Amino acid sequence: MAKISEADLILNPDGSVYHLSLLPKHLGDTIITVGDPSRVYMVSENFDDIEFEINKREFITHTGTYKGKRVTVISTGIGTDNIEIFFTELDALVNVDLKTREPKSRKKKLKIIRIGTSGALQEDIPLGSHLVTNYAVGLDNLMNFYDLEMDEFEENIAKDIQKKTALPFTPYVVKGSESLKEQFGEGMIEGNTVTSPGFYAPQGREIRLPIKLPRLLEDLNYYHNKGSDFWLTNFEMETAGYYAMSRLLGHEALSVNAIIANRIKNKFSKDPQKVVESLITKVLNRI
Repeated sequence: MAKISEADLILNPDGSVYHLSLLPKHLGDTIITVGDPSRVYMVSENFDDIEFEINKREFITHTGTYKGKRVTVISTGIGTDNIEIFFTELDALVNVDLKTREPKSRKKKLKIIRIGTSGALQEDIPLGSHLVTNYAVGLDNLMNFYDLEMDEFEENIAKDIQKKTALPFTPYVVKGSESLKEQFGEGMIEGNTVTSPGFYAPQGREIRLPIKLPRLLEDLNYYHNKGSDFWLTNFEMETAGYYAMSRLLGHEALSVNAIIANRIKNKFSKDPQKVVESLITKVLNRI
């Protein structure tokens, strides 16, 4: 491939990638991501030591060791637009020679585990539980700008959701890493996660503005593909971006979710931090 221009892959004066401000040497073997920058510290306080840390916008990175294994934790902020930046720059760190600006002939596959918070879409999913995402359903528009290949099952589910919920567009549907699910998902509820492009109207919340799809929450709650027994289990704002970008770039990604709200019961966790902390401990102990 041709050399990547300096306007396409922007580097900082020290040679680090533009938004993350990282060099290849800063990445551990396993990468944990969180949305909220403050949660980086909740993860890294469990490390044996921290060898590197940097803050750049909402992207905060700590790299250290946990029980002898080198781990990086990065915050991404909110939304799939940030996930696109995160994945593109992370991939460049391992699969592009940043000095020559040429893609490497041998590609490296990263292992990325998202630890996120989420609201349940089904009444029987309890507050405080942990959920591992099998399939992500993207209601955002990120994949309108990429050629994402979906298999026949994913295509059928996407069209079926659009038809039964009367969405004015067809979502994209992507499966996560099976190998990472086997490593990290044991004992968790298995589910299919809806990724929304916002927190309020796109998730059926109405505060002061009337919403265009007032039945969206109900429609997603009741959605069921009988042929495959496919239900939608939870809402959040990043997972579909993770699964789609990891497929496009050839990495392994998994999303595990701390259920801190139940949208059907209109309940919110009394101690969401405790739910997140227990999920962090669970993930770290399975690395």
